[in-house]
Amino acid sequence: MNRLTLLAFFCAASGWADVRLPAIISDHMVIQAETPVAIWGWAEKDESVVVSLGGKSVETKAEADGCWSVKIGPFAWQDQGQVLTIKGRNTLTIQDVLVGEVWLASGQSNMEMQIKDPQHGSIDHADEEVAAAQYPQIRMFKQKESYSIYEVPTPPDEPVADREGAWIVCSPETAASFSAFGYFVARDLHRALGAPVGIVSAAVGGTPIEAWTSLAAQKDLQPVLTDWAKKLQGYDAAKDQASFLEAKKQWLKVRAEATKAGLPVPKAPTPFKNLAVMKPGGLFNGVIAPLVPYTVRGVLWYQGERNAAGPLSGLYGAQLKALIGDWRARWGEEFPFAWVQLSGVQKMQETPMEANGWGVKVRDEMRRTLAVPKTSMAVTIDLGGVKAGHPTNKADFAARMSKVVLHDVYYQPIPIWTGPLFRSARRDGAKMVLSFDYATGLKTSRGELQGFAIAGADRKFQWAKARIEGNDVVVWSDALPEPASVRYAWASNPIGNLVNAADLPASPFRTDNWP
Repeated sequence: MNRLTLLAFFCAASGWADVRLPAIISDHMVIQAETPVAIWGWAEKDESVVVSLGGKSVETKAEADGCWSVKIGPFAWQDQGQVLTIKGRNTLTIQDVLVGEVWLASGQSNMEMQIKDPQHGSIDHADEEVAAAQYPQIRMFKQKESYSIYEVPTPPDEPVADREGAWIVCSPETAASFSAFGYFVARDLHRALGAPVGIVSAAVGGTPIEAWTSLAAQKDLQPVLTDWAKKLQGYDAAKDQASFLEAKKQWLKVRAEATKAGLPVPKAPTPFKNLAVMKPGGLFNGVIAPLVPYTVRGVLWYQGERNAAGPLSGLYGAQLKALIGDWRARWGEEFPFAWVQLSGVQKMQETPMEANGWGVKVRDEMRRTLAVPKTSMAVTIDLGGVKAGHPTNKADFAARMSKVVLHDVYYQPIPIWTGPLFRSARRDGAKMVLSFDYATGLKTSRGELQGFAIAGADRKFQWAKARIEGNDVVVWSDALPEPASVRYAWASNPIGNLVNAADLPASPFRTDNWP
């Protein structure tokens, strides 16, 4: 087990003699099938601990710091609840344990967004979805109190060993509070595989990727760390919140007077956002560390919006690689890691290429990170919209992810599971010939092929003509005899319409490495 800083009251030093377990090892849990699963906790130094499940037992002793851990299993899928027993000086019994597929679902608000969300509203057909959520073999683990960028509580500076939480059995009485994306992926997997599915929910809205990666794993990301050091110098969350509340109080007074007098209402003060919740390493310490080393099949990642603009957005690929490597090292397992590529949002594209458009660099960095082994990406560029910061069609987003995971992780025979991904480009006279992976049946989703921009060595992009030739796309401009680069769907909300035979959209891309 990876050694984390432990809360003092969990260790033998506190005089705690009884065996104790982390919150995630609790009633209604789902454990991962087909691999030995980690069970751990705390007891008095040298205390013998016996863990039993499904006719198998394993014994260990608590170490000098009071920690103990074992691996038990593997077990086959089991949809009937079993009892997990942990016996030391006391005996603990965990009821209704299923064996199935477990996924850690993390990120920011689009992962956190509930089926009926008090902050972001309900997803499409929320009432019908909740009423139909009769899936007792789907469970979701949720920590009791989530951090929020709108509240003062701040993640710790060191990893913690545990946070309160519970496994929730899916039913019409509970499903409304489930992560919508997590629920729909779980439902898709459950239907396709026939196995129990557990989703470990670990998401906080409005947070950047650097908050989710341990500080130790970000030593090569000095521009990010330096930027945050400047932001947090002298920062006081409570004071900042108090200033906002006072400003809001005064604004409400002025607004009432202006409305009564028929005058224009002044702009509201900028809402309080706790920067300390977003600090590098903070949410790893407070949210992820308590989950290590709970055995999972893999990770579902839906994040990037907070990193989608600004001068450091081009570092997202390096940050994503750091996070993947960090979590895999902490768990001691090269588990699959799948993410949602950012969808199109804001105003529809009007210029050939938006160099600093929202999300353009992050999307491409996500695509490039597929070079990391055992990674997958759900292309969703076509599922957003002008006002889709929090898309309500979460079932559509989840379906894209589920198809990728079912193919890449569970080896389901899905002929085409993802959209075309740019592979290579070559110049042929005044034209650029682009080749793609997953390009069977290249076509447009509507009308003529759109979304391509082309530039020469001067890096001045202009609209390009394009046509499909088999599994390639030929791109050119009559005004550009010596093309050097092509970009596709390089805008906040692009007009690109290239798809394959499964009607799955091509990922945005660039053929150059220009800033």
